[in-house]
Amino acid sequence: MKMEEIMRVSQLSKSFKDKEVLKGISFQVYRGEVLCILGPNGAGKSTTINILTAVLGSSGGEISFKGNKISRRLKDYKQVLGIVPQDIALYEELSAEQNLKFFASLYGLQGKALLNAVEEALEFAGLTDRRNDKVKTFSGGMKRRLNIACAIAHHPELVIMDEPTVGIDPQSRNHILDSIRKLQANGMTVIYTTHYMEEVEAISSRIIIMDHGSIIAEGTKETLKESIGNEKCYTIELEESRNVKEEELFSIEGVKSVKVKGDILEVTSIKGIENLDRIIALLSDRGEKIRNIASEAASLETVFLKLTGRKLRD
Repeated sequence: MKMEEIMRVSQLSKSFKDKEVLKGISFQVYRGEVLCILGPNGAGKSTTINILTAVLGSSGGEISFKGNKISRRLKDYKQVLGIVPQDIALYEELSAEQNLKFFASLYGLQGKALLNAVEEALEFAGLTDRRNDKVKTFSGGMKRRLNIACAIAHHPELVIMDEPTVGIDPQSRNHILDSIRKLQANGMTVIYTTHYMEEVEAISSRIIIMDHGSIIAEGTKETLKESIGNEKCYTIELEESRNVKEEELFSIEGVKSVKVKGDILEVTSIKGIENLDRIIALLSDRGEKIRNIASEAASLETVFLKLTGRKLRD
């Protein structure tokens, strides 16, 4: 079944003075998907999100929503957009219900439609029993949930979430991830950035990996894993690494890369070539004593590390 394109980003660029932060990135967003944008610090994720939410202007390129350039119909675009910023945006002295009424009314909801939207949003956030309590009495997780509820009370077509689970407890994180699945099931489209790979595993329909202002990979978690699926990684812990030389390991058939980190040896090998026994034999011949050996299959974490050379939280 052909997916319906809801947004098209074409050659989007952004420079601050002489520094090029976005280097002409292009991608599509499809109706009903959860598109996760990943990248290490400085990759350009936040700049991309700020441009998509019209908080920041671009230096070049264009964004179209449902076939129309958002620069020409900015007011209409903002009406169907829900934004969950990285920093919580709530009024601490107001109650949960008052916050919801205020934010929903900004999108033109009033009367019975406003009251119904508030009731739905309170239930969505799991805060019906705390509706009259001031936000300043809420835990961090409750504030995050209310923040999302305020962004979706007007039933937007597109929700953009910038790291919405930072600094909250596991129970609240699970509640938010379940909520995102419900939004998707109801036909909402979500663009989501995160520093937690397990969240991407749990909710993503498709993933974009960014680094140094460019898109370096795009696909589902399955296709991205398959892209390095012909490799396996051995992590070998030695008692004391003194005699092993990387070039000797490269002489073994199938070995593609070797990294020595103190007493830890990381060997990447071509999948299908059974060479672990030869690796062990070589280490034994060199007088190395092995404490532990672990074999790692392809994961999103290993894909990310291979593509960027960094872990997601670096």
